[in-house]
Amino acid sequence: MSSVKLFSGTSSKYLAEKIAHYYGKPLGEITAQRFSDGEIGIHYNESVRGADVFLIQSTFPPADNILELLLMIDAARRASARSIVVVIPYFGYARQDRKDKPRVAIAGKLMANVLNAAGASRVMTCDLHAGQIQGFFDIPVDHLDGNAIFLPYLRSLSKDNNLIIASPDVGGTGRARAYAKYLEVDMVVCDKHRKRPNEIASMQVIGDVTDRDVVLIDDIIDTAGTITKASLILKEKGARTVRAVCTHPVLSGKAYENINGSALEELVVTDTIPLKGESDKIRILTVAELFAKAIRKVHDEESISSLFVK
Repeated sequence: MSSVKLFSGTSSKYLAEKIAHYYGKPLGEITAQRFSDGEIGIHYNESVRGADVFLIQSTFPPADNILELLLMIDAARRASARSIVVVIPYFGYARQDRKDKPRVAIAGKLMANVLNAAGASRVMTCDLHAGQIQGFFDIPVDHLDGNAIFLPYLRSLSKDNNLIIASPDVGGTGRARAYAKYLEVDMVVCDKHRKRPNEIASMQVIGDVTDRDVVLIDDIIDTAGTITKASLILKEKGARTVRAVCTHPVLSGKAYENINGSALEELVVTDTIPLKGESDKIRILTVAELFAKAIRKVHDEESISSLFVK
């Protein structure tokens, strides 16, 4: 069987080191140099000929993170790697997954196209904004589920059977319903209406949360406007406590200010994206072990279905 080599892009080295630790193999040596004008150059400091190469890089802003990953793929392909699996814990630009108005780009499809064109053999990611994005690719996609990280923690909170799951918007009901099913609890929905991106005009709660411990489920939190507005309304509707769970903590703009001043008891996130600020309300759970197990199964040509919560 061919050897496994793990490499990390610049922005995700903090996570790649943890993945490598759980896998039991050190990260490979790679140099990402920059010319004086900012142009990026990639060089592998060791042979990857005939190896199964796993390239770990989330594609959050700046766009240099995407370009660096594409150059890593191209360099590995030209160096005769047997296979190139791109491990993208956070797949950026996934929110632009359809034409919701005239004359807009479908950025998620474009990202899939450029990864294909660069020479990726396979993609491994977690909690895509919309599951159908897997269909944008013409190569295999391993779509890991963040609930494998969050459910053990949430089960520890539900000892008095007072837990209830909430979706912060109608679009997230499927995700929230899956959590409610696994935990065997009820679910409510916060129905929101936006004037424009990142600005909520109105919100109402569908369901009863009186004296319940509410957990809001989301895949991405950006400015935290939706989640903090929902937490306030849920408290006003009689919730005993309100927590939120989010796989990808984008947390831009006034997100930390919004979270710190919110009615949230706690915001539980993963480390697919490094936090840019600090908050006593944020708890981080790592996806490193989940990805390490998935990498091992892919290399051993085994099914990854055992990694999903049954």
